[in-house]
Amino acid sequence: MRIDLSTIIKAYDVRGTVPDQFSPDVARAIGAAFARVVALPEAGAGRPSVVIGHDMRESGPELVGAFADGLTAAGVDVVLIGLCSTDGLYYASGALGVPGAMFTASHNPAEYNGIKLSRAGARPVGEETGLAEVRALAQEFLDGALPEAAAEAGAVSERDLLADYGAFLRGLVDLSGGRPLKVVVDAGNGMGGHTVPAVLGTGAGLPELPLEIVPLYFELDGSFPNHEANPLEPSNLLDLQAAVVANGADIGLAFDGDADRCFVIDEKGAPVSPSAITALVGLREVAKEKAAGRTPTVIHNLITSRAVPDFLDAAGATTVRTRVGHSYIKAQMAQHDAVFGGEHSAHYYFRDFFFADTGMLAAMHVLAALGEQPHPLSALAEMYEPYVSSGEINSRVADVPAARARVIEAYVTQEGGGPVEVDELDGLTVSHWGSHPQWWFNLRASNTEPLLRLNVEAADEDIMEKVRDDVLSLVRADQTEGDQA
Repeated sequence: MRIDLSTIIKAYDVRGTVPDQFSPDVARAIGAAFARVVALPEAGAGRPSVVIGHDMRESGPELVGAFADGLTAAGVDVVLIGLCSTDGLYYASGALGVPGAMFTASHNPAEYNGIKLSRAGARPVGEETGLAEVRALAQEFLDGALPEAAAEAGAVSERDLLADYGAFLRGLVDLSGGRPLKVVVDAGNGMGGHTVPAVLGTGAGLPELPLEIVPLYFELDGSFPNHEANPLEPSNLLDLQAAVVANGADIGLAFDGDADRCFVIDEKGAPVSPSAITALVGLREVAKEKAAGRTPTVIHNLITSRAVPDFLDAAGATTVRTRVGHSYIKAQMAQHDAVFGGEHSAHYYFRDFFFADTGMLAAMHVLAALGEQPHPLSALAEMYEPYVSSGEINSRVADVPAARARVIEAYVTQEGGGPVEVDELDGLTVSHWGSHPQWWFNLRASNTEPLLRLNVEAADEDIMEKVRDDVLSLVRADQTEGDQA
């Protein structure tokens, strides 16, 4: 049966079920295409090389082997670093200065796997930066035959970079002098169970820190037997919240499957919003940048709280608002030489980390901020959460354009009862922030499903709930019962 690669190679990465969509043959074809689109052109006159890592999924080693075959047949050397987090692979790509491939499907179920591809220096490979060409060429190879092998095959070597990755992160945030903290970490049976002992503990031979780590689900298991490794889903945080309270811990950390995202829980068991973390970490990076005599820039996507630009602008930073999606954030990070970037999805990006996202480094900043002062995390976080948000609400609608038109008619054409600002950077954003009552909302269509995603924020809860309910009533006006997603 012919595999249509457009079904698994999307705008940002490769992801599909194994083996019906994503087989070793598919991985080999993608490897051969990646060699020709990225690895060989980037090598110039030097020796072409690609670094490859994988998460804990059972299908990983076989797919990595096939992908490596496609590369070596094209004359590209392969460096295998074995089990790692996605940000561990970004570190390897940045430190070694070569393109990279991370085999992971993040929090997707066990039958899935995928690849996150990067150019040398951890620069992203997305639809507009080479992935479309990789997909087209891989499809040719899959439908016909792989091209003739290079005169000299690439060599395969293995390296363990876990300790180097941990030491690099510790060099960016000093946790040695803070007050002792008890930290519950829920790895969700994902790669956090591999990286946390190495970075925050002594598992990779690094010195002991003033942290007592209480582990939850550190056993690597790609079937995710305890809960889905997606910390943005509230039900996946329940075990961590209970453990933080039961252990009298200072903080809880939850990582997703490939450990590039991190969610934070305070000592009372309450979630700390990613926007608050963006503001907290952003202010630390801004202060460091200003101390070095540089003018800092921070990137945030359009769904983060208005508190983020409020705090960072007041601290002397230039803030740049961008659309949702890691490839857009990374592009803006590089374009503006931004010191930091944050998203509502708990992705955090650092110039000091090759402009790439790393949940571990963000977690270390939060631990440092908490340990450097005497107050509990709930009090620290409250400073950065002055507004009330709805969170992302999905609605399954039969006619997305019609639902959007109803919202535009009510809030733009009729001005929503007061002066509003409107932009379409990513979906529809309507803002009444310049006058009272203060509120804004964003309505975005899903790229893959007939869904509209609503985010609302206001200066107080009553206004947020009113705007939320009014917009949802317009969006869902033609729904039948059970259509809410």
